[in-house]
Amino acid sequence: MKILIVEDEIRISNLLKIYLSRESYQVTVTDNGDDGLAQALQEDYDLIILDVFMPGKNGFTVLEEVRKLKDTPVIMLSAQNEEQGLGLGANAFISKPFSPGAVVSKVKEILSAKN
Repeated sequence: MKILIVEDEIRISNLLKIYLSRESYQVTVTDNGDDGLAQALQEDYDLIILDVFMPGKNGFTVLEEVRKLKDTPVIMLSAQNEEQGLGLGANAFISKPFSPGAVVSKVKEILSAKN
């Protein structure tokens, strides 16, 4: 299964990539909203992990654009604004700071419900 991580904090994206790769997911990482949106629309991912505040388009804008064309499950990451993300169609919201293991558990939960 393919997962896209759109996160500008390299330490966080690398950590998530390590944890998800250990679970045999194919992981692609982008570090800004513009590239993340392009990647999300260009490829078919099974799930997107999307930060809210980052360079280029913010996560809410990326989510809105993705939802116009795709129903790919999205987990949003941020220290705030949970209601807005869920209102725009995010499947889950995880507050920073978080445990990478908790993110992996949520990914598995969403993907198993999808299949």
